[in-house]
Amino acid sequence: MVMRSNDDHPATKAAQALGDIEPITKSVTPPLYPATTYQRDADNQYRNGRVYGRPHNPTFETAERLLTALEGGAASLLFSSGMAAASAAFLALRPGDHVVAPEVMYWGLRNWLKGAMTEWGLTVSFVDAADTGAFARAIEPGRTKLVWLETPSNPTWAISDIAAIAKLAHAAGARVAVDSTVATPILTQPIALGADLVMHSGTKYLNGHSDVIAGTLTTARIDEYWERIQLVRSNVGAILGTFEAWLLQRGMRTLHIRVERASQSALRIAEHFASHPLVAEVLYPGLPGFAGHELARQQMSGGFGGMLSIRVKGGEAAAITVAAETRLWKRATSLGGVESLIEHRQSVEGPTSPVPPDLLRLSVGIEHADDLIGDMEQALAIAHR
Repeated sequence: MVMRSNDDHPATKAAQALGDIEPITKSVTPPLYPATTYQRDADNQYRNGRVYGRPHNPTFETAERLLTALEGGAASLLFSSGMAAASAAFLALRPGDHVVAPEVMYWGLRNWLKGAMTEWGLTVSFVDAADTGAFARAIEPGRTKLVWLETPSNPTWAISDIAAIAKLAHAAGARVAVDSTVATPILTQPIALGADLVMHSGTKYLNGHSDVIAGTLTTARIDEYWERIQLVRSNVGAILGTFEAWLLQRGMRTLHIRVERASQSALRIAEHFASHPLVAEVLYPGLPGFAGHELARQQMSGGFGGMLSIRVKGGEAAAITVAAETRLWKRATSLGGVESLIEHRQSVEGPTSPVPPDLLRLSVGIEHADDLIGDMEQALAIAHR
């Protein structure tokens, strides 16, 4: 039996960039199109479908089509950053609309919702990401227009029940958007679970090499809300550069391999330190003792992701010392790259952060897990001398 391209495994679609061959040179690598404008037809029409580089560029379309295929959606858009993508989802709403979002989530978006978007006219209710009942109580039929989820939620990795919350939201006339940056389309398919919109900070796993700032949105259907999001991107100018779009699609071609390796190593690291005498707690959905483990096992496939957090015995000072003494774990803000990163998260988020002061956020790269464990062991030992 010969499989059609639509039947190919997602890993194959990603590795081959959907199998496209450039028609003129027959290149197996998607080309980069730097053009900012396009010639009209003789009768002043644009039959090629492209008018100007801000809303239209073939380089964007390559990555967008690939992401749409991986997410099982109807269409995707690239943005200049993860914040630009997330912002577009909220700016496409109207002043007076009500939004429900998790209390523990990406801090930059949480602060923006609490500040600028509240002043703009949105009403936002923040709830426990893992408490479906809290979402049910916060959603107001006819008034709530968007329920925003981030699962696993950064940096405690709580798991939200996408299917259950989507059912609640849809019954109330609201849409559900999922920040799936940590899970990636490899581990979770939010649209298949009932989500209307999926967001990624493309800077992280989609690119995977810490050399592109990007964001993405994928919609389950093309409707009036999606058209407003398209207008926000074009009118605000929140577009990605063509070279960055090309780098993003190049990174996506190895997404499966990187996510699978990071997930395997993260599980090993989490299991190693789960009962460590110098560690107070390990937060990782792959651990059976983690509060959201069973839901994560049902909702995620192929692994539990490359992100975990450890709470260090000895409090904030000990945690900061551990981060200072690692050699392989680099002290840097971000996640999803090939290199492993460590960060004292509360220091980044500031005094209003809900993150415990003894928490270190770990982004596991593709290095050998034994080396990463050994490096953490020696840093813990130094911090507890």
